[in-house]
Amino acid sequence: MERLKGKVAIITGAAKGIGAATAKLFADEGCLVIATDILDDVKNQWIQQYPRIQYYHLDVTDESNWEKCFDWAVRQFGHVDILFNNAGIIGDAATFGPQNPEQTSLASWKTIHTINLDSVFLGCKYAIKYMKTDGGSIINMSSRSGLVGIPNASAYSSSKAAIRNYTKTVALYCAQKGYKIRCNSIHPAAIATDIWNAHLGTNKAERKRTLQTIIAGIPLGHMGTPLDVAYLVLYLASDESSFMTGSKLVLDGGILAGCASAPSAGIRNQDG
Repeated sequence: MERLKGKVAIITGAAKGIGAATAKLFADEGCLVIATDILDDVKNQWIQQYPRIQYYHLDVTDESNWEKCFDWAVRQFGHVDILFNNAGIIGDAATFGPQNPEQTSLASWKTIHTINLDSVFLGCKYAIKYMKTDGGSIINMSSRSGLVGIPNASAYSSSKAAIRNYTKTVALYCAQKGYKIRCNSIHPAAIATDIWNAHLGTNKAERKRTLQTIIAGIPLGHMGTPLDVAYLVLYLASDESSFMTGSKLVLDGGILAGCASAPSAGIRNQDG
């Protein structure tokens, strides 16, 4: 349908998972995509199969990298219309140590916030600079964990909650300044990507049991896919969402829709 025909997008964390799925979908919809990451091997893997996708090495924690990326994109293509701030990490215990509020180290707390949150701040800063004349759409990757507490992912959930709030700040600022820039956050949960590998266990039986437990908590009865998220990002990137800014969109198979301990249909509501 080419819903993004003529638009130019920058996507961070585009080497795999949700970022890669979004880059491919955007390209199929007529967008010229600048897929950024620090995993440079991807340039010679799937990206070469998509003429509308170009790779750019971007360390999202480095401000000079951001400025150079936007400057290069505008010099090459004349404009940038879309930024998908997708890059981020959970901070698995094997690498970062315990992630609960009692035992999380200050070093891991700072690293996770730098990668997850500072990158969004920098991306928004330079997107505003380069989009404020012609307008555009900024989509920030938050999480279900940005809406509820996560006892064993304290730094991650904190960073994602901050992204939700900062998105609203950016949206209101751009509106007040008269910039035609929209900014929204997305909040996926239970999406089947490689990020789950460290949490599923080491052997086939353990992984199967863990997956069954996860799926049991999803009302729709299955995990989502990166493409499910990509289609949500596509909507926010397109002109179809021209009246949406400062919003948080949840994509979680119904997890946050209610409580698992809700009364059954046969039990009379005793409210009042």
